[in-house]
Amino acid sequence: MKIITWNVNGIRARQHQLLELVEQQQPDVVCLQELKAKAEQVPEMLYDLRGYWCYWHGAGPYSGVGLHLRKERFPERPQFSHPAFDHETRIVQVGLDALVVASVYVPNGGKDYAAKIRFLQELERYAAEVHGREQSLILCGDVNVAREERDVHPKERKPNAIGQRPEERDLFIKILDRGLVDVQRTLDPNNDSLFTWWAPWRGLRERNIGWRLDYVLASASLAARALTSTVLREFGSSDHGAVITTFAEPVTAGGRERLERGAGA
Repeated sequence: MKIITWNVNGIRARQHQLLELVEQQQPDVVCLQELKAKAEQVPEMLYDLRGYWCYWHGAGPYSGVGLHLRKERFPERPQFSHPAFDHETRIVQVGLDALVVASVYVPNGGKDYAAKIRFLQELERYAAEVHGREQSLILCGDVNVAREERDVHPKERKPNAIGQRPEERDLFIKILDRGLVDVQRTLDPNNDSLFTWWAPWRGLRERNIGWRLDYVLASASLAARALTSTVLREFGSSDHGAVITTFAEPVTAGGRERLERGAGA
C-alpha cells in the first residue's frame, strides 16, 4: 500500500500539481493538509478526483484537510468521520476494518500556542483510544513539531522557537509512546538532513535548510511492514514536500471491530 501525505499550502494554488502527483505515483491513500478552502471551493477537477473516494474538510482561508482512497483498492464506499476534538477542520479519519487512517494538521501555535498544546494532548488520547479498540492506526500529516534537535537544520535552530520547544517534543514522544512509530525516521535513522518544510526565502529549499514537520506515524505492527519513505523536496511549489510511504501487504486485513462512525461524507 502506498500513502502520500502533503501539506499543499492552498489546494487551489496546487491543484494541477496534485493531479500530476497522483498520476505519477498512483497512491492508494492521499492525505492532504492546509487546504485553505471550504469544500465547495475545492477546484472541480479535484472535488471528485477520478478513481478515488474523496473527502474534503475545510472551513475557509486557512487549515483544512483531505483524505482520499483509491477505489480499486477500496471498492466499498468508505465512511469518513472526525474525532470529537476536531476543530478548525484539522483532522479526518476513516475506518478500514482493523485499520484507522487519519489525515491531521496540528495548529502552528503562533497565534494560539495553548490551542496547539491541547490538540497534541488530544492526539495522544486519540492514539490510545484507537489501540484500545484493538485497531491499528496510520496517522499522517503536518504535526508542526520537529521531533528532535536534528530534525531542524543547525542554521534554523532556536531555543524557544515554536515547533522546537521542549513541551511540544515531550508531547510528541507521548503520542509515540501510545503505540506509534515514526516510520520515516525508522527507515532512515542516520540521515540528519531529513526535512519536509523549508521557509520560502533565501533559497533555503534548494540548499535543504529546513525542518521535519510532516510525518507518517504507524502502529508498531504496521511500521514493521514499511518498505520505503521518501520526501519529494524538488516537487511542487508548496513550502512542504510530499512524503510518500509504502507498506508491504497485507495492511488492512483482520480485526475485531470497526471504527465508530461520526459525521459521514
